[in-house]
Amino acid sequence: MKTIAIVAGGNSSEHDVSLRSAAAITDALKNKYITHTILIEGARWYAHGDKGRVFRIDKNDFTLETDEGKIRFDAAFIAIHGTPGENGLLQGYFDMVGIPYASSDVLCSALTFSKNACKSFLAQFGVNMAASVFIRNGNGYNVEDIISKTGLPCFVKPNESGSSCGVTKVKTKEELLPAIELAFGESPTVLVEAELKGREVACGLAKTRDREIILPLTEIISKNEFFDFEAKYTPGLSERVTPAKFSEEVAQTIRQTASEIYDYLGCRGIVRVDFIIVDNEPFFLEINTISGMTAGSLIPKQAEAYGITPGELYSMVIEDLFT
Repeated sequence: MKTIAIVAGGNSSEHDVSLRSAAAITDALKNKYITHTILIEGARWYAHGDKGRVFRIDKNDFTLETDEGKIRFDAAFIAIHGTPGENGLLQGYFDMVGIPYASSDVLCSALTFSKNACKSFLAQFGVNMAASVFIRNGNGYNVEDIISKTGLPCFVKPNESGSSCGVTKVKTKEELLPAIELAFGESPTVLVEAELKGREVACGLAKTRDREIILPLTEIISKNEFFDFEAKYTPGLSERVTPAKFSEEVAQTIRQTASEIYDYLGCRGIVRVDFIIVDNEPFFLEINTISGMTAGSLIPKQAEAYGITPGELYSMVIEDLFT
C-alpha cells in the first residue's frame, strides 16, 4: 500500500479551509492508501502523532521522522489553498527532492496564482474575460482612470489570493480606494475588474494520461451581494445547483471552454474553472488549481453527481503519477 502525504495548512488566510480539505481527503483515501497529514506553518513542517506527540519533517528529503524510524512518501497530495501550495513554491521543492505530487507543476501554479498573469496569458487564445486594471502596491494609480476602464459597479480583488478573501464589490467612486487598500492587505498586487451580469458557474475537471473527466457544472447563487467568503463557507448563504440548469448546447460550450483552458495553461490533476455566463457565452472568472475539498466544496459534490466518489477521483490522479 502506497504512503501518501496530505499536505495542508499554509501561510495564508485560507489556512483553516486547507485543514478541512485535508481532513476530507484523508477520509476519502483511508481504505486505499496509508496517509499522513503534513502541516506547513511557516518554517514548521510537522505531523501529529499519538498522545499529542509532534514529529517533524526532514526537509532534506521530505521524510517524516518518528519513534519507529523514517517514513518515506510515495507521493504528495497538496491541499494548501494559497501560499506555498498553490503558487508553485511547494511544487518546486517537491521537484528538487524527487517527490511526485498530484497537482499542476511549478509554471502552471505560479501563472494561475496571479489572476492578472493568468488573464494576460489566456487573452492570446481569445478567451472571453471582463475588462480589468492591474495595480501594484507602491505604484501610483488614479481612481478616475480605473473607473473609466472598468465602470461601476466593479470588483476589487487581491491578485494573489483565494476564497474571496479581501474581495469587495464597489458601487461608488468613494468606495474604490478603501477597497483597494483592503485588497492590499491580502496581496501586494490588486486586480480591479468590471462587473459581468450573468450566471456564475463552476466546472471541475481532471485529466490523466489516458482519461479525461469533466464533472457536472454547478451554478452558484449567492444570497449575499456576490459569492464572497461568508457566502462560500456559511450554510444557507448560497445555493449551489448541481448539475446546473443550462441547455445542453450552453453546458457543452462551458465544458469545452474549461477543457481548453486546462490545456492552454498546462494544468495537471484536479482543477476548477469558474465562469460568468453572459448571453449564453462563458466569460472566464478564475481557475483554482488546488480547489477546496471540504465536505461542502464543489468538487466532491460534482464528483458524486458524475457518479464517482471523491476518493475514486483523488485516486485517479494519484495513480497517474505511477504510470
